[in-house]
Amino acid sequence: MSAEQLAVDPLAAAHRLLGARLTGRGVSITIVEVEAYGGVPDGPWPDAAAHSYRGRNGRNAVMFGPPGRLYTYRSHGIHVCANVSCGPDGTAAAVLLRAGSVETGLDVARRRRGNLSRTAALARGPGNLCAALGITMADNGIDLFDPDSPVRLTLGDTLTAVCGPRVGISHAADRPWRLWVQGRPEVSAYRRSPRAPAPGASD
Repeated sequence: MSAEQLAVDPLAAAHRLLGARLTGRGVSITIVEVEAYGGVPDGPWPDAAAHSYRGRNGRNAVMFGPPGRLYTYRSHGIHVCANVSCGPDGTAAAVLLRAGSVETGLDVARRRRGNLSRTAALARGPGNLCAALGITMADNGIDLFDPDSPVRLTLGDTLTAVCGPRVGISHAADRPWRLWVQGRPEVSAYRRSPRAPAPGASD
């Protein structure tokens, strides 16, 4: 398995990431929920909800490739969230990792998240996923396919996905670029941004 399998459009990359194994600092999860994000207005996948929409800068440079790199950012200045860059090198796109099922290192994940966290909730939501795996802002840009990386990605068989609108965004709010595995208790709840247009009034 190599990063070249993610050198595709963001929705195809999102499908490939469902069911993949992500391992970081003593914890391994199976990815069960993701969101695809595109890029700039004149690119192949214009996406006003993407961090890269206004062009490359110091914050979002990892989204422009090469594929298979970890792009981290802080949500609301607090929670670290993790994305996997995808698409051809030089073209902005990434897939947000929204939820996972902890397969190994359950005790480690629980210590990081707090002993009161239920097993299904340990890596539910982007911030909780990063907390369970010990992912920090310092991991931004690492190669997930490098065996020496502190966080590594192993692609597996593509799983059957359910799709729907992405969570909590005000632009391109109806685009069905959130994918998840039906019936998994780790999948997060859908919440529409109060700043988004009425359903059906966005792309």
